[in-house]
Amino acid sequence: MTRDEAWKIVCEFVQSDGLRKHMLAVEACMIAYARQHGGDAETYAVTGLLHDFDWEIHPNLPDHPTKGEPILASRGVSAEIRRAILSHADFTGVPRESLLEKTLFACDELAGFLTACSYVKPSRSIHEVDVKSVRKKLKDKAFARAVNRDDVLNGAAELGVDLDAHIEFCIGALRDRAELLGLQGTV
Repeated sequence: MTRDEAWKIVCEFVQSDGLRKHMLAVEACMIAYARQHGGDAETYAVTGLLHDFDWEIHPNLPDHPTKGEPILASRGVSAEIRRAILSHADFTGVPRESLLEKTLFACDELAGFLTACSYVKPSRSIHEVDVKSVRKKLKDKAFARAVNRDDVLNGAAELGVDLDAHIEFCIGALRDRAELLGLQGTV
């Protein structure tokens, strides 16, 4: 499965611009980690792009991502990527073992949270987001309440990285793609 083939699946199943941008944000973080860890960037990209492809057709847990997995299998998505997608949801019972699986889990909720942090900045830009402000917002349970804080914390721990370093790394990955993600902001 190539990145372009994965994007076609995203476009087929995902109509929400916000969800597409979330998947692109997770992809950005995944690719950055693939480069850092010497992993296959295309595999990491496809995993990040497809992890929530079925959210609109299966918006209730535990249907997502469980019912989406056979669709991906029928489209030729590798078992490695499908397993990583299943493992990003604790309730599937698929343990996170590989670096790919741990990276997806670590990047998913954080990418969404960083996007939310960008939207409340005066210029709505990821370039204004820093680790200190993210840590402060993580403590505010009313802010971006759909983001699971335990997943953010546990994701960094499972990946074996310091939380602040993980936040900084993902901010950098999103900055590199700010325009595509709609996070460039206004001047």
